Amino acid sequence: MKFTILIATYNRAADLRDTLASLASLRPEGDWEVIVVDNNSPDDTRRVVETAAVSFPAPLRYVFEREQGRSPALNAGIRLARGDIIVTTDDDVRVEADWLDRAAEGLERLQCDYVGGRVVPIWGAPRPVWLPNRGGKQWAVIALLDYGPDPLEFGSNVPLGVNMAFRRDAFTRAGLLDPHTGRKAGTLLGQEVREWCVRARAAGLRGFYVPGMVVQHIIPASRLRKTYFRRWFYWRGISRARLYEKSGLDMETPEQPPRDPSAVPHILGVPRYLYRKALANIGRWAKAALRHDVVAAFEHELWVWFFAGIVAQRWKDRRPRRTSALRRAV
Repeated sequence: MKFTILIATYNRAADLRDTLASLASLRPEGDWEVIVVDNNSPDDTRRVVETAAVSFPAPLRYVFEREQGRSPALNAGIRLARGDIIVTTDDDVRVEADWLDRAAEGLERLQCDYVGGRVVPIWGAPRPVWLPNRGGKQWAVIALLDYGPDPLEFGSNVPLGVNMAFRRDAFTRAGLLDPHTGRKAGTLLGQEVREWCVRARAAGLRGFYVPGMVVQHIIPASRLRKTYFRRWFYWRGISRARLYEKSGLDMETPEQPPRDPSAVPHILGVPRYLYRKALANIGRWAKAALRHDVVAAFEHELWVWFFAGIVAQRWKDRRPRRTSALRRAV
């Protein structure tokens, strides 16, 4: 089989129904299948998949994964996938008929191990004035991506899991997604794709951005609020701090070689230079607000929320060490 599409889903049966209807319009060159991994949904996700499977133009399989989290769910699908090319997406997208062929073409033309494409919005409400219309750090919050019209190799730029395709042996060489990293119900944890890309690069794999490989991502009104963006950046700080604790990956640029924590001055477990950056961003936030630059002001504010998440997680990481030290002293 040439393609396997993987969707990890949790409690979004209505969105999933429409996404499966969009996937049914695919007309790839080669056999394909879809695997939907239900990550403990309390709704009628299973019924939606089984109903769609009756008339779906390719094998459509339902898989239940009890371990909570997007990474364990996708790993379950990867283990069962029969395709030579494994494609990941979400339960709230729309695709063009040639989406899979574009992915295969990119892998072949660029002679690489994985590709990621553009993710463009279907706005569920008017775009707020503080959210840029094209690109920028804030687009990651709502899983949108556009690196421009030309292919580029992933490095400091990374793909989004909503629109990626992998050669099957990429997971043999770099391993599966880290089950302890990434989104879990009740959190906004992330970084599972970035962490995998770091391991993939270390294993000698190459990935490229393919601009012609496009999905449309539905952005509900509930995510176009400043409160959601603040929470997302706070959890991003937590996620990056956890990577730092686990692998020494830089909290701002994890794709850089790991730092030796002992060579960097820390305050309460946080590199000292990040405190200086926090103060600088607070100052820029205030200046942008005074000149009524709502986009810049909110961007600097979000960096402060990111820093707050780092501090919260690093303080949490220090507590077990302090408890152990006190026990040894007693």
